[in-house]
Amino acid sequence: MRLMPFLFTAFTLATSPLWAEDTTDITELRNDVCSHCHGAEGEASSRMYPRLAAQNRDYIEKQLRNFRDGTRESDIMNGMAENLSDAQITALAQYYAAQPPLKHRVRSSKQALEAVGYYIYHEGNEYTKIPPCADCHGEFAAGDASLPRLAGQHRHYVVEQLMAFEDRSRTNDSAIMHSVAKNLTELEINAVALYVSGLVEE
Repeated sequence: MRLMPFLFTAFTLATSPLWAEDTTDITELRNDVCSHCHGAEGEASSRMYPRLAAQNRDYIEKQLRNFRDGTRESDIMNGMAENLSDAQITALAQYYAAQPPLKHRVRSSKQALEAVGYYIYHEGNEYTKIPPCADCHGEFAAGDASLPRLAGQHRHYVVEQLMAFEDRSRTNDSAIMHSVAKNLTELEINAVALYVSGLVEE
């Protein structure tokens, strides 16, 4: 099932000269490479890839640098980022941060699960020492310069990242996420992911 991402990565790296160019003009790179997974404007219709539209600029830049130097591991992104210049990374981050967030509301039939997500996000769980997610990511999950925007992100992607923090396969960000994620149950992880995926700016 994971063969296609590998084939796509290999083909793109073999046929694109864009990584060798130290330029801030990332239009061709963005349109011909990034858009295949993340969408033309960072909307990422596939749940396999994160939405980048309106994501915080500094956060995008940090993740790209971490992919480039191997601090954050990804079968796809390590190869994609390894030859990006600092100028290209900054330009890509600025572009996606400037895109408007998706406005559609994710409607869920799992209202009870979403309610659990709401509670964990805003109140935490005092019995398992889980702080409210909102304390760091903000009331509307917009994040800040160092923390990701979670509002409107794919539910599947949020679950995947929380599990990566839990099993420490992702170690490039705040250590607090390891202690938080290891205390979250599978139900709570899915509940929080469901809740934030449906948050939009009114």
